[in-house]
Amino acid sequence: MEHRRHKDPILWFFLALFLVSIFLLGRLIWPFISIIVLAAVLTGVFNPFYALLKRKMRASLASLLTCFLVFVLIFIPIVLFVGILSKEAYDLYLMAKSAVLKEEIQVLFEKSQILDRINPLLSRFDFTITGEELNKAISEIGKSIGLFLYGQASAIASNIFKFVLNFFFMLLIMYFLLIDGDKMLSFIMDLSPLPDHQDQQLIQKFKDMAGAILVVNSLSGIVQGIFGGTVFALFGLKSPFMWGLIMAILAFLPILGIGVVFLPTAVYLFLSGRIPAAVFFIVAYIVVTVGIENFLKPKLVGQRVQMHVLLVFLSIMGGLKLFGILGIIYGPLVVTGFITLTDIYHTSYQQLVEPSEE
Repeated sequence: MEHRRHKDPILWFFLALFLVSIFLLGRLIWPFISIIVLAAVLTGVFNPFYALLKRKMRASLASLLTCFLVFVLIFIPIVLFVGILSKEAYDLYLMAKSAVLKEEIQVLFEKSQILDRINPLLSRFDFTITGEELNKAISEIGKSIGLFLYGQASAIASNIFKFVLNFFFMLLIMYFLLIDGDKMLSFIMDLSPLPDHQDQQLIQKFKDMAGAILVVNSLSGIVQGIFGGTVFALFGLKSPFMWGLIMAILAFLPILGIGVVFLPTAVYLFLSGRIPAAVFFIVAYIVVTVGIENFLKPKLVGQRVQMHVLLVFLSIMGGLKLFGILGIIYGPLVVTGFITLTDIYHTSYQQLVEPSEE
């Protein structure tokens, strides 16, 4: 008993030092946490390719080739897209700012006489809409979208050195994670007080969600973005590349998706008198969205990742607000951690905290 009392102060002193060291380590790596998380997610996604190469060559060479593949698939398209996006977004901003768009909208409303039909109904609720009000609102939306996208593209272009440095830093982290990732996971699992099977459950859920986000959602986003941009180009609408890219990002949202762009465009075409084109946009949106959300995504994801559609939507929206564009990845990962820990609590620990019946 005395021996145990003698060891208690030493144990508490060690734990205090250990917690301080963890805190300081966290402070050191916090500026790079986004890069580290992104590298870890990409490592999980590209690990099967690395494992395939590793069977035929040294681990270092296999990791190097995998990082080169990431460079080709991600870095080069981003650099190419930024220039085109910057130009189209700035053109949209200038058009919304100038009187050209306002005149086009004014003519559109006068031609369709839509306000003359709507206002008698709205007047029953003591509310009317003027062409000037709508004109101003649409112009402001156009300016906001154009300025935001131009700002994002310009930020990458103006800080190209920082962007390149961060990207290659991420590749460097990926290189070592591919080679020594299993050792690092074993080290973390040894430190964790949870049983090994629960650690494995957490890690596997994160891997599944990362794969679902980056592979499945990215694939469906690319498909919908290319489809949307192509349709815009075929129907002679302005800035097809920019709107295609916007739709590729919006495709991550399970409830709204590309409808945020397609449905207002259908309304615009309807007001312009292009009824068949408007009907095509609505039908195409329904077919593509229903097909991808209800058939393609469930088939690719399978039963590994089960999360309610509304929860996915909220996690992405919250992630975007907190972390910016990378919130598309971080939001669902945070929710995945919570849901997995909830499952572990229900299966292993709930009975320990519930009062026992006498």
